[in-house]
Amino acid sequence: MAAPDHARRAALGLILGVLEDRLTLAEQINTDALDGLSPAERARAQRLAASTLRNLERADRMLKSFLRKRPTPDIHVLLRMATVELCEDDAPAHGVVNAAVTLVRSAGKKTESFAGLVNAVLRKVSEDRARWQTLPVPELPGWLRGRLMSAYGKAAVQKMEIAHHDGAPIDFSCKSDADDWAARLGAELLPTGSLRMKTRVQVTDLEGYEAGEWWVQDAAAALAAKALNPQPGERILDLCAAPGGKTLQLAAAGAQVTALDISEGRMARVQENLARTGLAAETVVADALHWDPEAPFDAILMDAPCSATGTIRRHPDLPFVKDAQGIKPLFALQAALLERALGWLKPGGRLVYCTCSLLPEEGEAQIRMALGHHPDLTIAPINAAGIEDHWRTPEGGLRLRPDYWPERGGMDGFYIARIDR
Repeated sequence: MAAPDHARRAALGLILGVLEDRLTLAEQINTDALDGLSPAERARAQRLAASTLRNLERADRMLKSFLRKRPTPDIHVLLRMATVELCEDDAPAHGVVNAAVTLVRSAGKKTESFAGLVNAVLRKVSEDRARWQTLPVPELPGWLRGRLMSAYGKAAVQKMEIAHHDGAPIDFSCKSDADDWAARLGAELLPTGSLRMKTRVQVTDLEGYEAGEWWVQDAAAALAAKALNPQPGERILDLCAAPGGKTLQLAAAGAQVTALDISEGRMARVQENLARTGLAAETVVADALHWDPEAPFDAILMDAPCSATGTIRRHPDLPFVKDAQGIKPLFALQAALLERALGWLKPGGRLVYCTCSLLPEEGEAQIRMALGHHPDLTIAPINAAGIEDHWRTPEGGLRLRPDYWPERGGMDGFYIARIDR
């Protein structure tokens, strides 16, 4: 019997963790889910899992014709994953079917009896794979789709769903010389100054990674630090800082940065990124609701804890692990953190509030509420390079969406607003 494919087996475990245990891919990857795999196998397992979750609804439509009843969860997930490989990735049928059958037989007596079913079903899927292109793009879960349709309308939500299905390219922020690094890496220099890779790459193998000349950061996320317009020597707080992309931007601008995050594990990533890039910042692990600085700050960047609904195109597991009930408590937390942060701001200082959320309750509504409570605050226009007029919101912030820049590969959903005291 052929040896099972370790990457496929790991991907199967990741998908089951999302669907059965409601664990995000990141939560699993940060534990021991991929231990023992080579870097290439780890990357392939993550790609397989993400692609399967992104296309789960379409896989189920394909399989419905060939399954009289749903098999056990692990066999069902294996069939869905193999269907996505056959239909979305257009992988050779022989390799995919044989690999799936080998996985079934290698898993023990409980599953080996399904080998014949897996073989027969996947061969039928392969013969019918032309139908894949006629299937609709998967919809967002009802609790989220309804909220977004109320905010943006049906046509906009359908465009976002297409963007989610298309996935996300890899964007970089550079310490300096973005034009030079775009040429050296063969990347596109975006209007906002971020770099975007046009092909799938192994990031750690690229020139400049080990030397810390750049870091991975979505173009939408990078706009938040640019909106703050950090100046050399300013004391700036990066609130809820992990994984540290914005901390690096602020430090690269010459600011004296304090990076604060509640998670010790996530702050370790910030420290690793600082070490790799040779940039400096004070790192603090603390709960911002109970922490106080020694002195007020010139500027504060607050990337508030949120639903992360703006990042679904790169995190397709989120719709399966989040729900409306888990999101509502975030609204009160965001308001409380913003209130505390405003108290740490010098007179004449500025604060940028941002969330990687598509929900107005986590963005526009929070800023309107803060302005209503504090008559000494004003919202300042954001005039960083590359900003398009239709991103601007009535209260003066920026609303970024995954369906923007479709010809370039989209961007994460973000809300960004700058408040001046």
